[in-house]
Amino acid sequence: MPIRIPDKLPAKEILQRENIFVMDETRAYRQDIRALEIAIVNLMPLKQTAEVQLLRLLGNSPLQVNLTFLHMASHESKNTGANHLLDFYKTFPQVSGRRFDGMIITGAPVETLPFESVDYWYELTDIMAWSLENVTSALHICWGAQAGLYYHYGIPKYSLTKKMFGVFQHTKTADSREGYGIMRGFDDVFYVPQSRHTEIHKEDILKKPGLVILSESQQSGVYLAASIDGCRHIFVTGHPEYDPLTLKTEYERDLSRGDVIDMPVNYFPGNNIDAPPHVLWRSHANLLFSNWLNYCVYQETPYHL
Repeated sequence: MPIRIPDKLPAKEILQRENIFVMDETRAYRQDIRALEIAIVNLMPLKQTAEVQLLRLLGNSPLQVNLTFLHMASHESKNTGANHLLDFYKTFPQVSGRRFDGMIITGAPVETLPFESVDYWYELTDIMAWSLENVTSALHICWGAQAGLYYHYGIPKYSLTKKMFGVFQHTKTADSREGYGIMRGFDDVFYVPQSRHTEIHKEDILKKPGLVILSESQQSGVYLAASIDGCRHIFVTGHPEYDPLTLKTEYERDLSRGDVIDMPVNYFPGNNIDAPPHVLWRSHANLLFSNWLNYCVYQETPYHL
């Protein structure tokens, strides 16, 4: 089944070229089906890029999904045109009276700031508070995961001495074998892109009886944590949604700004920047998102929202 997107969303053409089944609103209205309602709180500066990355993964499912994109009314976007936001996005007041089966909160390039110093922090906390009664399952990605852990559980983030940057090997924890659907079918070893200047500490999570760590890396630390039921809140510290060249683009951007930055780990073959990167995380990314839609959203949400 397809993901349902607005008729003229630019991502549609890209996804169709990749043979990802998308359905525009005109066709979807003619179907008699209870589609899943998913809200995407897109905090990324390049919103159209993030749209394609997320829709690509959400479309890899037999479930029909209706998407609602949200942007922060308290923040002026400098990298996404106002017309795009007006045509395809809503603000929180416009959807606060609705209920959703699932919600995704993306990362954002604000991790070096204290949470309370982010200009849209209090708007985001309003959304996270509202989600407790109006969203079945929330998936938090990268800074969104740090924000969710801080808001819901009081877990702080810590600055790194240098950027965690590259593609890192991850493993499942012993707790992940206790029947958590989000982990269904994961390999014993899998790879995930990481790109961040801050981290959360395993010890802080272990102090919280309402949380469980499901995956971690010896190099990059905690990757996947969840509320004890395994579905209410999912926290993903990396970027499984990244395209093959996203880390390359970020590396070149950092170099052009004069930042002191190491080459991304385990990314360029032979550390040759001109060599096409090996994509080691695509299968894990698709499985993570399809598991979330199936086990945490579809099988947990009520039929009548």
